[in-house]
Order: sequence, then C-alpha cells, then structure tokens
Amino acid sequence: MKQTLKKITVIAVGACILSGCDAVKRVQKDDLLLTENTFIVNGKINKSETLSKLSFQKVNNKFLGIPFKLHVYNLARPNKDSIFESWINKRPKRYQRYEKLFSKKQMENIKKSALGFNNWLRNTGEIPEVLDTLKINKTKLNLERYYFSKGWFDRTVNYTVNPLSDQRASLEYQIFTGDPYEIGNKSTKIETAVLDSIYEQSNNSSWIKKGAQFDISNFEKERSRVSFNFRNSGIYHFSQDYIRFENDTIGKDNVVDVKMSIQNRIIRNGDSLWQQPFKVYKIKEVNIFTDASFENRNNLTPIKSASFNDFNFYNFKKLKYKPKAIANVIQIEKGNLYSDLDKTRTYRYLNALNSFKYPNIEYIENKKDTTLTANIFLNPKKKYGLGFDFNVSQSNIQKIGLSFTSGVVVRNIFKGAETLQVSVLGAVGASKDGAKSEESFFDINEIGADVKLNIPRMFFPINTEKIIPKYMLPTTQFGVGFTGQRNIGLDKQTFNGRLRYNWFPKKNTTNTFDLLNLQYVRNLNPVNYFNVYQNSFNRLETVAISSYPTPDDFLIQNSNGTTRLDINRADDFMTLVNSDTNFQTTNTNDYRTVRNIRQRKDRLIQDNLILASNYNLIKDNRENVFDTDFSIFRFKLELAGNLLNAVSGLVDLDKNENGEFEINNVAFSQYVKTELDYIKLWDLGRDNVLALRTFAGVAMPLGNAATIPFSKSFFAGGSNDNRAWTAYNLGPGRSDNNNEFNEANLKIALSLEHRYKLFGNLNGAFFIDAGNIWNVLDDVKDPKAMFTGFKSLNDIAVGTGIGLRYDFDFFILRFDTGFKAYNPTYSIENRWFRDFNFGNAVYNIGLNYPF
Repeated sequence: MKQTLKKITVIAVGACILSGCDAVKRVQKDDLLLTENTFIVNGKINKSETLSKLSFQKVNNKFLGIPFKLHVYNLARPNKDSIFESWINKRPKRYQRYEKLFSKKQMENIKKSALGFNNWLRNTGEIPEVLDTLKINKTKLNLERYYFSKGWFDRTVNYTVNPLSDQRASLEYQIFTGDPYEIGNKSTKIETAVLDSIYEQSNNSSWIKKGAQFDISNFEKERSRVSFNFRNSGIYHFSQDYIRFENDTIGKDNVVDVKMSIQNRIIRNGDSLWQQPFKVYKIKEVNIFTDASFENRNNLTPIKSASFNDFNFYNFKKLKYKPKAIANVIQIEKGNLYSDLDKTRTYRYLNALNSFKYPNIEYIENKKDTTLTANIFLNPKKKYGLGFDFNVSQSNIQKIGLSFTSGVVVRNIFKGAETLQVSVLGAVGASKDGAKSEESFFDINEIGADVKLNIPRMFFPINTEKIIPKYMLPTTQFGVGFTGQRNIGLDKQTFNGRLRYNWFPKKNTTNTFDLLNLQYVRNLNPVNYFNVYQNSFNRLETVAISSYPTPDDFLIQNSNGTTRLDINRADDFMTLVNSDTNFQTTNTNDYRTVRNIRQRKDRLIQDNLILASNYNLIKDNRENVFDTDFSIFRFKLELAGNLLNAVSGLVDLDKNENGEFEINNVAFSQYVKTELDYIKLWDLGRDNVLALRTFAGVAMPLGNAATIPFSKSFFAGGSNDNRAWTAYNLGPGRSDNNNEFNEANLKIALSLEHRYKLFGNLNGAFFIDAGNIWNVLDDVKDPKAMFTGFKSLNDIAVGTGIGLRYDFDFFILRFDTGFKAYNPTYSIENRWFRDFNFGNAVYNIGLNYPF
C-alpha cells in the first residue's frame, strides 16, 4: 500500500504541475472533451442519479473538482514501446554504452519496467470522455424509453452541445414530459376458472390500480405477484409466461385501459400441442431419504424404515435419525396444496441444520389424479468435523492481536439432528496502553473454552408452535464457557452459561432471546489497580503531595530530594482522606477527587455476578456483501438481577456494607439496558456511497445496584466511533477526565460518511462523527458528567475528518484522520474548532468499514 500511495502522490503532483493540468492533452484535434452533463426536465435542472445512470456519454470522475484520474491517464505515453526503441537507438554509442553496463537480459527488464509503469498509468487513469454522437443518441433513446415506461407517452428529448474553449464542451439534454397517462379501466380474461377465483381473492393487492400513473415496473411486479399466488395455491404447472397485458389508449385522453389475459395450460407432446385448464395439485406423499448419497442412490435400493405423522422414511442403510426430528423441519406436508414457499422454506431449514450436503427435493406427478409425490433426498455430512482458525485483529484497546481457535463438531449427537460444538481459544495481543513500560510487547493473553449444544427446535416446557411456527426456523442453544485473561494488569476469569432461542420470521429478520444468560467475572489481581490506571494514581499523588497533610509513613523520599506517594499505601491514603471531615470542608474539590477515585476503583475491581435475560432484533435487508444500498436496524433489551432480587429476601441472603444482597460474597448486578442502532447506505452512483449511522443506548441500575457493571457500560471515541477522540477518551459529558477508561451509562452517537473511489483499489472518505456519553440515574454526582435534560445535548462532541481505505478483496485496511471540530470540555464560547489542527488530530487504523 505504501508503494501505491507513493505512486499516487507523484502522479497527483506531476499531473498538475509538470503537465500544467492539461486535461485535453490526449484529446484528438477534432474531438471535444466533455466537461459537464446537464439534464433539464420541463425547464428545471434535474440532478438525480437515475438520469445520470441512463447516460452513455459520461463525464470524467472528479475529486474536489479536478479530474485526477484523467491527469493520471494523460501521464502515460502513447506508443511507449516505439518511443523507448527510438530513444535507445537515437545515438549509436548510447546503445553500446548501455550494453556494456547491462546485460541483454537486464536491458529487456529495463524496457519492461518502463512499459509496465506506463501501462499502470493507463490502467489506473481514466481515458478522456470525448463527445461521441453515437453515445449521445443512445442516451437520448434511453431517456425516451425511460420516460415512456413511467407514463409520459408524449415526451420529447432534445440535446444541445455547447462548445467551450480549449477543446472542451458541455452537453445539455432538454426533456419535455407532457402530461402523464393514468390507469383507466381494468379487466381480465382468465380462461381457467380456478385461476380466476384465486386472482379475485387477492385483487385488492394488485400493483395496477385505477387512477395511478402508468409505470411499466408495476406490471412486472404484478406479474410476479400473480404468479406467486398461483404457485402457492396448488397450481404446479403455472409460470409467468402465461400472463399477458394489453394496454389501450385509442380514443382516450391520457388514460390507459389495461386488460390482463391468462390462457389455459399449453401441453407439448412431441410435435403436438394442445391446451387444457390448469389444475390444482395436492401433496399425496412425502418420502424422506436420510442417507441419499450419490453412491447409495446408484448402487443400493432404498427400504422403508419408518413413518411419522404422514412422513415416510426410506433408507439405503440403517436409519440414524429420529423421524420426529427430521419431520419437524419439513414444511411440505401430505394433503396440503403444492406451494413454492413450502419448498423454499424446507430447503432453507435443511441447510440451517448444518447436517446435510445439498438437499434435493423432487416432485413426481401422479398421472391418475392431480397429486404429487415429494421425494426429499438428504446426504449426511460427516459425523465429526475438526476446524482451526487463525486471526489477526485490531481493536480500540489493543494495537494488534493474534488469536487461534480450534474446535470439534459432533453432528446428530442424540439422533435428533443436534450439533455439539466444543472449541478452545488462545490469544495474545499488544495493548495501546500497557500497565508497565518494561513489560513485553505482548502484554495481553487469553485462553478459553466453549461448549454449545444446538437443537433444531424450540426446547421449551410449553408448545410454541402457534407463536413461533416451524417455518421461522426456531433453534435452541445451551452453552457454557470459560475464559482466563491477562490483559494489562488486573487479569480476570469469566464463567458464562446461556439458554438461547433463535428464530427468523422473515428472510431479513433475526430474533434472539436469551432466557438465561449467566456471567460471573472474577478479578484476579485487584492490588495492581494503580499500576494499570496510572492517571488515577497521579491525581491521587498530587493531592497527597500538594494539598493534604499526608503522614510521612505514606510517602517515599526520592534520591533527588522530592517525595512521592507509596503506591502500596494508596488504599490506606484514600481511607484516611475519606474519613477526614475537616478536609472535606476546607478542600472540597480535592476531597471529591479522592472520593471519586476510590469509588471508581471499587467499581472496576469488584467481581460481577450477572443473571440476565435479553432480546435482540435485527432487520438487515442487504442482498449480499457487495450491496451498497441497504439498511440495518438493531434493537436490544436486557434485564438483569430482577429474579435474584425477588427471591433474595425470601431466602434471607446476606447484605454487604452498601446494603446490597450477596451470593457467595459477590453482590449481583441489577439493571435494565436498551440499545437502538440504525445504519443506512445510499448508492449515489459511480462508486459513491453515503453512509449514515445513529445509535442510542442507556443502562440504568436498579434495586440491588447503584451502578452497572463496567462491561455493560458505554464508551466513546475510537476507530469505530467518534474518530476525533481515542477510545475511552471522550466524556462523560463536558468533563475533562484523565481516566484511562472513561465510561458511562448513556450514549448517543451519529456518523455520516461519504465514500468514494480514488485509484484502483484505493478509496477515500469524508466523515462527520458526533456523540458523547453521560451518567444518568446512577451514583455519579459530577454535574459535568451528568445528563440533566435537553441542555446536555450541548455537550455532544463533533469530529470530522478524511480517510483512506485499501480494498484487499477479503478485507479492507482503513486509515482515518479525525479532527476535533467541537470539543465540549471547553467553555461554551471556545468549543468550535479550537483543537481543529494536525497537532490534536487522532489517527485511526482499522479493519473494514466502521459501520
């Protein structure tokens, strides 16, 4: 990537300086370079991307108003091969001199290098877009067809070429739409009576409505809708080709009468054709072959091995699955009408089981009656699977991380298509702010294990079929896990267990409900707190040295005669200050500083016991990973500790000094937390994308807790948040805290990003990030950190910046530079652009897009 950036820098400077930014350098004498495309619709300029996409005659891409890629192309020399030969042979002694210095092979490599760079310039750059009459007329035809398809039948399209100086010209299209045509009377001619009956039942959902403006796309939608209804109502042999539309405008004033015709089924037998009415087909039998590998199907004869709820099971060898488990995922049922949707859902569920390879469903028509036999062929995957994965990662708190995971999968472990997954994890990482400067580069390590049992149905005491039918692919997961982590000094062990349900009401909608989610976090090295949070210790030491009459046994004499606070007596010093009512009266600010440091330490080193239930909803309408026009909505609700709090009084649990109920000397957490996250991308055309993200979250302590666990709090800043601040360095509110990890329980974040293409695989971005965190309804009393109402929105920090992204196909390397545009830590009149400079900029490196 460094080499690419060097090339681009040289090209950008050289293109504009050495060639004088001569955009027409490679334009032929009789040609004109197109500098602007303008579309005027009924006298008004239309800048919509829809019209731009219809144009064959494009304008060269520009960045900040300059066609950089065109200038890059202009740097390439035409006929470079002959120019090199002419140069080397121009003087007889030149070739001889170079031949003595270099071998013949080296001379060929010099020539290849020169030609290779020249070709790179041509391929990276953009050829001049010159006026082309053929392209202009094709664009004119495209525009006429487009407006005709939208109901403007009387449209006219003209164009004007406006020559400019220096072999340049602009192009202007004048479009006059006239009055649009509307849908008039609707009629149908459906020859098969049963089709006519099905159509009438859903006619209210038609895309073609009387009085609506004519739009050809609605006719395609209507054709798909009608075909979908028929093929999910038993009409096995129907296809969209049978649907015909006739539009009549004769003798009518801007009105289109529409007639839809559907003829009878056409049957071909050799050279003979005849027609007969469509028939409704029902499912007569459903046969399931659970070991239908290609080898078995070719060499063995299946034997019926079981029946369950009208499902017939056939096997070439021994039946290894419980019939109920397989039947539960099959949507095709005996006696039902034929349905494409049932077939699609069956495929989807069988694939989701992760137990079979390429399921295949075949329908056999029974000639004696209008029924179908559905044969479902399943080819089992291997019972055991072994996986290994290695990852390189980067996050808000570590420079680089290396991790590996290894796991084994056991399929059909209880003969009900269940899968058991056992995995182990190992990781090392280098933190961005290690506890001690003398520590090794990799000061983070982690080991862990996880066991998950996935059951392909709802494992629940009561029947949930009416609420969550089986077409929603309900699954149940039991999981337990353990991790031991040595991070930057505190170190911890985490135990977790969960009972999770997943279901998918629609293709793009995911529901996840953790009925029980148990987490126990044990801090192993709390005495190392002030080695980790050194800023907190420095502030405590300032109070001890400068303002409090600290006893000598709390201090250490340095060799240069100065004193410092003994880090091993820091806890004792805080206890001493907190009990000093006189100091509280005479030096309120320093007393509050010590108290806040003590409260923060107690919170961060405490062990956590969390018993929660949470619900997650995700609506993601991305078509694929390359989609650039989609939206994602996420909602999360989490409730913790309510059940434990309800029973704690009944079982007479002990309380700690803060009045909190404890289990095994650990106070359990109680809180409610909710998050809303919305992402929207708009494809602006020509590799330009506008991306928006909005986020809001709040976590409020309840009953048995005055704060929420650190792991459940919010932070601001970092490469995936407000990029003008480093991670954990923004907020809360307008406070200017020097804590290593600033966090709070309320967060608002907004980001807007314009992504565009630069050269080859290198892309650029402009972005604006806004947001902050606050404390609300917890034990923090600092007014600067608290959210007290709409006035607190004045404390939303704003950052802006530019970014470069290099696309390696399988991941994107991102480099963003963020500038502080609005810093809420300053007084209200000094917040805008005070730190808007490179000296206070934040440089972020990340993988893939921030959202």
